[in-house]
Amino acid sequence: MIRSLIAILIASATPAVADVSFLAMPLDCVLGETCVIEDYPDVDPTGGASDYRCGLKTRDGHSGTDFALLSFEQMDEGVRVIAAADGRVEAIRNTRPDQPYVPGTDLNGEECGNAVRINHGNGYQSVYCHMKLGSVRVTPGQRVVQGQLLGEVGLSGLTNYPHLHLTITQGSEIIDPFAPGQTNACSDSRETLWLDTPRYSDAGLFTVGVSDAVPDLDTVQSGAARRTTLSPEDAMVLYAHAFHGDAYDRIDFTMIGPDNREVFTHTARLDEDQAQLMRAYGKRAPDTGWVSGDYRGYVQLIRGNTILAVRHADVRVR
Repeated sequence: MIRSLIAILIASATPAVADVSFLAMPLDCVLGETCVIEDYPDVDPTGGASDYRCGLKTRDGHSGTDFALLSFEQMDEGVRVIAAADGRVEAIRNTRPDQPYVPGTDLNGEECGNAVRINHGNGYQSVYCHMKLGSVRVTPGQRVVQGQLLGEVGLSGLTNYPHLHLTITQGSEIIDPFAPGQTNACSDSRETLWLDTPRYSDAGLFTVGVSDAVPDLDTVQSGAARRTTLSPEDAMVLYAHAFHGDAYDRIDFTMIGPDNREVFTHTARLDEDQAQLMRAYGKRAPDTGWVSGDYRGYVQLIRGNTILAVRHADVRVR
């Protein structure tokens, strides 16, 4: 877990001081348009998981805020990771390959992937994880200013999707920048470390997957619906399990084939508010069968003109 291994990047602690908002966006994107917040820090001290609004957008033990890109293609084009505040670089790593994590792989304590740690001189440190191999542009001891280029979003370490994992620490303690004092009582926080706090939405996507038929919710939740391989004759169905959807929200499905061509797109619209829902769309195999190779499906949950969540699923036809 990144929470348990982030300590290697926060070894040099500084004394705590009073909370003052000082953080800006840590990457060059527009929330809701070209990136989304996928997960927040887990503030539940028990075995459960809860974000600072007592919502579902976190995982047990998650130590930071995940700013996800909308696609792998966006990562390839290059999205800048920038300093969230002035400070001095304390440590970097720039040696991990960009590749989806394979369960069981030994990352040798480098789950954070390519990374930068900055001491902000106010009692806080920031750690930027999963950066692109070879992209880190700063060195230990270097002073940086807010907005300065640190590197690019990548796919290094313990991740299977391009995103920036930002952890804020105060000495050896992990801090939620949205509610550093955790006095929010599940509402908008009265304290924040953000100069302009990103807007929160409780809606999101639990999971996205590919199957050979339209699944039911039980098999989606259990994982039994998911296929990682299909035969050329199988149907190809992309499904999404979402939460806290509102009436008029839409769920956009896109499947891309091995030749980078669009296999299908579809938009499902919600007629009513739903605490939990599953939607799916797909196609039967063409008469000649699917072309062998790797396929990637993307699903976006959209409210009005704002993208709230994005997830992907891969499948191989062979």
